[in-house]
Amino acid sequence: MAIVFKSIDHVQLAAPKGSENKARKFFGEILGFTEIEKPEELKKRGGAWFQSGSVQIHIGIEEPFAPAKKAHPAFEVENIEAVMDQLNESGVLFQVDIKLPGSKRFYVDDPFGNRLEILEWIK
Repeated sequence: MAIVFKSIDHVQLAAPKGSENKARKFFGEILGFTEIEKPEELKKRGGAWFQSGSVQIHIGIEEPFAPAKKAHPAFEVENIEAVMDQLNESGVLFQVDIKLPGSKRFYVDDPFGNRLEILEWIK
């Protein structure tokens, strides 16, 4: 039997203990995700969950913490220039990368040093 993957349900990123408010500011206020309720049983672990459309990001507390510098999720967006403008207005640094043909993309670190890729396919 062949395995059929339907979609990615969520991406989990690690963060240090006590970093939930930084996650709320970055993912909620700056990137525009909505915080969603964690199941009661999982609340005691800390962290926070966010959603935009069908995309979910789960911030999980990890001790000891080490950010993911190479491994990363890539998020496809509409109007990447508006995303870059929002990051610039918020004082968040990012690095534009032109090495993927047919796309506009950049990398940004979340407040904990985890690498994120943001891209838009050029039509």
